[in-house]
Amino acid sequence: VQLQASGRGVAQDGGSLRLSCAASGRTFSNYAVGWIRQAPGKGREFVATIAGNGSSMTYYGASVKGRFTISRDNAKNTVYLQMTSLKPEDTAVYYCVADRKYARLIGSPVFGYEFDYRGQGTLVTVSS
Repeated sequence: VQLQASGRGVAQDGGSLRLSCAASGRTFSNYAVGWIRQAPGKGREFVATIAGNGSSMTYYGASVKGRFTISRDNAKNTVYLQMTSLKPEDTAVYYCVADRKYARLIGSPVFGYEFDYRGQGTLVTVSS
């Protein structure tokens, strides 16, 4: 699976942006997919994940819960991250990731950020 993120942009405080991540490979639907981010000078942070294998389970990091929504379209091999009520502290490079194990994405803040696949990052800047 190869992951290609898009949607790099600049938003105002309180604004919205949508990131997309297109995946290659016929087994995309079997993978849990998600987003992690890394702000300038800071460590990686789990953002959101959505399960694979026909499940629609989602899980969000505490800092984005209620503001971000993750979704996937398996027919298009694409995962989306709709970001609303953006804050300057959301400024970061966002990475699309995929893993066979949904639990690995959920547990990443504790067990680390190594996944089966990771795309290149896309920069999101939120100005105040």
